[in-house]
Amino acid sequence: MLLTGCKKDPIEVIEANPEEIIAFRYPAGFPATVYPLGEKPINTANFKLGRELFYSTILSSDGMISCATCHAQTHSFADHNIAMSVGVGGAMGTRNAPPIFNMAWQPHFMWDGGVNHLELFSIAPITNPVEMNETMVNVIQKLNTSDYWKNRFKSVYGTNEVTDQQLFVSLTQYMLMIISDGAHYDKVMKGEAIFTTEQQAGYDLFLQKCVACHTEPLFTDFSFRNNGLETVSTDDGRFLITQSESDRGRFKVPTLRNVLLTYPYMHDGRFFTIDQVLEHYNSGVQQHANLDPLLQNGIPLSVDDKKYLKRFLETLNDYQLMGDKLLSEP
Repeated sequence: MLLTGCKKDPIEVIEANPEEIIAFRYPAGFPATVYPLGEKPINTANFKLGRELFYSTILSSDGMISCATCHAQTHSFADHNIAMSVGVGGAMGTRNAPPIFNMAWQPHFMWDGGVNHLELFSIAPITNPVEMNETMVNVIQKLNTSDYWKNRFKSVYGTNEVTDQQLFVSLTQYMLMIISDGAHYDKVMKGEAIFTTEQQAGYDLFLQKCVACHTEPLFTDFSFRNNGLETVSTDDGRFLITQSESDRGRFKVPTLRNVLLTYPYMHDGRFFTIDQVLEHYNSGVQQHANLDPLLQNGIPLSVDDKKYLKRFLETLNDYQLMGDKLLSEP
């Protein structure tokens, strides 16, 4: 066993290969994880299986779509600069694919929070008819009829039959390791770098105007809010899950980490530039019965304000994540 981590309870990492031990790490200043890592530690062999599955097209009905198709490392694990992802047979979704990093800290997933446990996260894209368009029965059958995959799962789990629970755990092990904490901002917070004058001005503005929803260091408070995109919701968002009128048109607050690298923006990808987003909050917020109280008067931003905010947002780009070979296709 290798014991690692900088919290009170160390995280156990099972050594599957003496030459390569893969350990979960807690970034400095990050809160405790939501995912129970103390109960379910990262396992090197399991992580590698999950990584291989993440890049495999066997999870889709036509053998053409993988998880990485819509969550590309080269785009900070978001889609490739398109508003709506394209699934099996060219089917088009209705929401923008959010990036998948820092998942261990998230209490719920998807724009509407329809999934509340990371191990259940993969079911949605696999079974969605406009994404992978599969059934779990078919996926497990394909894995069990493949000598290659049966042997891969057996080497990790020691069983002769692949199960859906094994699949979900392995994918989860990979996703847990997609951690974004290597931006210039992080180096500044650790005292290893400093902001330029314009970046500091942007950070000061961020603390005045944005931090209430985009809380440091994860740059989201994981709440659901209506940000005034339209007067009548065209996508009911959180309401679809809770059936509560107060949730109509509310969506999860997205992280601002890597925000300049994961365009387009909003749940439907309607804004392709950060300038459009900033101008929305400056002058485009529309009234809605559930409009967030913090946005009743929008967020007034001058030309200089927008310039400085962009300079600060640039410091949230994590280029290390995009080049991390540990996370790349094997």
